[in-house]
Amino acid sequence: MSIFERNFTRNMIAYRYYFAAFTAFFIWGFFGLALKPLADYPSLDILFYRIFFSVVIMGFLNLLFRRTILKENRVNFKLLPEKLMRKTIVLTITGAILLSLNWFVFIYVVNHISLNAASLAYMICPILTTVFAFFILKEKLSNWQWIAVFISCIGCGLLSIDHLEDIFFSFIVAATYALYLISQRNNNQIDKFLSLTIQLTITAIMILPFYPKYSGVVPDSALFYIYLLVIVLFFTITPLFLNLYALKGINSSTVGIMMYINPIINFSIAVIVFNESVTLLQMVSYFLIFVAVIIFNEKLLFPKQSNPFD
Repeated sequence: MSIFERNFTRNMIAYRYYFAAFTAFFIWGFFGLALKPLADYPSLDILFYRIFFSVVIMGFLNLLFRRTILKENRVNFKLLPEKLMRKTIVLTITGAILLSLNWFVFIYVVNHISLNAASLAYMICPILTTVFAFFILKEKLSNWQWIAVFISCIGCGLLSIDHLEDIFFSFIVAATYALYLISQRNNNQIDKFLSLTIQLTITAIMILPFYPKYSGVVPDSALFYIYLLVIVLFFTITPLFLNLYALKGINSSTVGIMMYINPIINFSIAVIVFNESVTLLQMVSYFLIFVAVIIFNEKLLFPKQSNPFD
């Protein structure tokens, strides 16, 4: 096989993981369209039912269609060295705790702090993910990628003007999801769908004691459950699984920077679909962030051509 063919094969494999990360955050960008019809329902109720339904559906899919994979994972897990087995258990539980904290803190910020703080959190998250990955996982970044991080910092800084009091809460929300991505980068010993099922089950167990006190009246509208099913299938299970799958082949910082696709789409929908007003500062900020995403992924988007005759 020639160098050209090897490079082509390697690039095609890498594209799968990039595409998975891109698709996950592209899907999440339209989450607001599914949430908007449920605006009359309490946020916590949506969170409770979202998690409970996710666990039921994923458990059903595992037991009905993935029994062979479950058996294989059980056998392979038992064959792992004890140290690696403990590491897998710790990373899986840690991921569940971080995911639970992220969702809880996000809901708290939305309900008790401000929507600006919640939105700003997911602008800060890619930067934190990149920095955490650099120091914790020792992931290397090119000069172009550091430039992209710097540009995104400027974009986020502009968005935080007049909202400096929200920075602390935004940081907490961002840090929990950034650490979730970091923690799952090396959690590759069991099937990703099974790993996600276990994590969401742990999350459901953690929130179950809060359900009787903080939940509202059980919804009796069929429309609520239809939209909830859409949220569970397309805006919870699918993007979370794609995130974990992407981490198998690309580093955490790359997955993190892809997160900017989500707020860029959210911003576009807010302006185009819901006719929300937009300031010049916001336009400049989101443009800078869009440029940062392009620069960060310049090797993927503008690959140097290899000589096919080498």
